Amino acid sequence: MYSIMKPKTLAAPVAFALLVTLLSWRAMDSWQARPAPQVTFQTVAGQSFATADLRGKVVLVNFWSVSCAPCLAEMPDIAATYQKFEQRGLRTVAVAMRYDAPSHVAGYAARERLAFDVSFDPVGQLAESFGGVAATPTSFVIDRRGSIVARYVGPLSVAKLNALLERLLDEPA
Repeated sequence: MYSIMKPKTLAAPVAFALLVTLLSWRAMDSWQARPAPQVTFQTVAGQSFATADLRGKVVLVNFWSVSCAPCLAEMPDIAATYQKFEQRGLRTVAVAMRYDAPSHVAGYAARERLAFDVSFDPVGQLAESFGGVAATPTSFVIDRRGSIVARYVGPLSVAKLNALLERLLDEPA
């Protein structure tokens, strides 16, 4: 009655996990700063704001999904990072992928009492604008001048993220 995965069937998921891990380690090193896309976020709270409205703030944009275990595992770290740096000018936006049901996203945000902005991407326009985000979690850090200065594919390294945020939040707008 019990099935055991054969080594052949285990190879693909292990290879994929290794690739995502390697990409996440290299993602920030190979990223070239560029202007953040001009998009409008729609939040579960019914608010909307544009990237232009975020000028002067350091912004963490996290693309995630309610069906993504690594996304849900890192959400408490994102919440803690937001609480740590909010008073210094950090704005955090968690963008749910287009395949997430809005009711599930809103329910999760309420249940977890997320204090930062949680946004929907109903047609995938935000993910496309940020360079065709396909894998979750994927996160971007935008500096006070509106430039994307880092991209992380895969789970965040909280220590690296916090070090980057410390540096960016100390810079003038």
